[in-house]
Amino acid sequence: MACFCFLVDQTRKVRSFKPVAGSCSRCGGGASVADMRTSTRFCYVPFYWKSWRAIICTFCGAILKSYR
Repeated sequence: MACFCFLVDQTRKVRSFKPVAGSCSRCGGGASVADMRTSTRFCYVPFYWKSWRAIICTFCGAILKSYR
């Protein structure tokens, strides 16, 4: 069972983003709306992906709000 944990991973990629008014509550940097894509891979072969939108910080990369 422990080997299965090392063979599966998830990656998050930002596909596109637009700046929005507001700032990050953690670091004070600017915020942007981003179209994200999460892909789950098994032995480096993607078998599930999901697209979603989130508000992220442009400086520290924190996800401030997600719309799934």
